[in-house]
Amino acid sequence: MKKKNWIFWAVALAVLIAVVLVARNRINFRWDVFLHQLKQADWTRIGVGIALIWLAYCLRAVRWSIFLKPTKHVSPFELIGSMVIGFTGVALFGRLADLVRPYLVSRRTQIPLSAQIAVYTVERMFDMGAMALIFSTVLLFSPDRHSLPRPDLINKAALGGLLVAVFLALFTVFVRVSGRAVARVLGRAFAALSPRLGEQIAEKVLGFRDGLNAIGSMGDLLLVVVISLIHWSMIAFAYLETARAFVAEPILANMHLAQCMLLMAASMGSSIITLPVVGWFTQIGLTTAAMQAFFKVPWEPALGCGAVLLLVTFLSVIPLGLIWARFEHVSLKKVTEESEHAGEEIATQHEHHQVSESAG
Repeated sequence: MKKKNWIFWAVALAVLIAVVLVARNRINFRWDVFLHQLKQADWTRIGVGIALIWLAYCLRAVRWSIFLKPTKHVSPFELIGSMVIGFTGVALFGRLADLVRPYLVSRRTQIPLSAQIAVYTVERMFDMGAMALIFSTVLLFSPDRHSLPRPDLINKAALGGLLVAVFLALFTVFVRVSGRAVARVLGRAFAALSPRLGEQIAEKVLGFRDGLNAIGSMGDLLLVVVISLIHWSMIAFAYLETARAFVAEPILANMHLAQCMLLMAASMGSSIITLPVVGWFTQIGLTTAAMQAFFKVPWEPALGCGAVLLLVTFLSVIPLGLIWARFEHVSLKKVTEESEHAGEEIATQHEHHQVSESAG
């Protein structure tokens, strides 16, 4: 791990300790009530949530195989292990392990890593679009949306999510039709703020275009959209099942889908920057605070639900991934370092290529 990452990790840990010390003096928390909430939880529902998350990894493998189809026919069953091991790496090592999945797929399929990183970029865009569309649709049309706090602000947020989904759809079309021109325009626009930022934006757009070019037909594109929507719907219901598992707390036991969208948004927002281990506690803390602020859930069940949500949606893959890595003779630490190094080499090559084009 780079020195700057360790510095960031140490600062985050110090901030976490400070927050815990401040909260301890301001919040009246009863550990006996917390343990009672966990004891009374419906672990069958929690098991359903874990099953939905695990099935979502299978859908990711199916979607990735569609992206690879124009280059090479790869069965989704060949990719499930790479998906599971990759997300295990992210759970254990944070965002440093983001490239483990494309790296493992590249090794397995013998398709260059640069092509897999392009697929990864497209995957992230489809994820963002699907999340935004589901979030906005539920909050705009759910019959229980009026029970949410500050419905006026929620309605604006939902409309914003819908605009994001529409923008991503149009952006995808423009990049597919004329990606190089879009990259050039955006690169110049952001270069006014920072030349380095302009180069990075242009590089991301070109990577996105390369990934889109891997989609062979309109039928495959529609299939990817459907899979993305089903995938994130399954994750949403995993959140809902986990929250409703806390039967001793009426607010959580009777949570509606619209309320779950707010909880899911808070959880996803807290996971954008995921640090090793420390990130687990920041996610729990922010999700707990969101439940208390949005729905006035008492601190004890909120903390219990926040911890179990992290277990279900993020950490439940770890035992499965460790077993899978053992069978495939993969060292998670080694493959994380290798994928990070390989990604840096590809980025450097792109920079040199862009400099050469500019000089030409």
